[in-house]
Amino acid sequence: MGVNAPMDTDTCRLYLITPPAFDPTVFADTLAAALDAGDVAAVQLRLKDAPDADWRAAIDALRPVAQSRGVAFLLNDRADLVRATGCDGVHVGQTDTPAREARAMIGDLTLGVTCHASRDLAMQAGEDGADYVAFGAFFPSSTKEVTNLADPGILSWWSSLMELPCCAIGGIGPENCGDLVRAGADFLAVVSAVWNHADGAAAGVRAMNAAIAAARA
Repeated sequence: MGVNAPMDTDTCRLYLITPPAFDPTVFADTLAAALDAGDVAAVQLRLKDAPDADWRAAIDALRPVAQSRGVAFLLNDRADLVRATGCDGVHVGQTDTPAREARAMIGDLTLGVTCHASRDLAMQAGEDGADYVAFGAFFPSSTKEVTNLADPGILSWWSSLMELPCCAIGGIGPENCGDLVRAGADFLAVVSAVWNHADGAAAGVRAMNAAIAAARA
């Protein structure tokens, strides 16, 4: 992993992605409660099509919350903002900034790459300097339209051959994450399972960590 990101992978860990819309000032307290509730490896700030001013305001509000708790703070796509704003890295999709270009922008910080359900894309991401690859979606998602679901077998294939960590994403919750954990996912990226939990985000983190522990038992 990048030097500033404590994304250890001795066990499967939770990876939080911010909700589609939020007030950064208010959400900072929600994020703090979530991170204080249990183990979280990283927080990814995702603000699709937002102006730079909104990105910077959200980073200023949320980055200290994550980093003060030893949680890596990553940006979605915006490799150009990572170093200037003190973030820990970037995650890029296949239609975002190319991985090699992102690596050049962020130096030795953490780079994650979306690989859908493609072994070829994952291999290419590794060659391009990724610190982790993300597979999915594994289940229908409320945050993105999903056309082709990934099979958990791709996690088993990757983890048996590669040392590079893998992240599972897409519709993941406590009720369905077990197969992904057992298949070898190093990280589970979630949105709704935490931020839309009926008892609040802290309860969502506790529920996810309990489900991960149960799957590993």
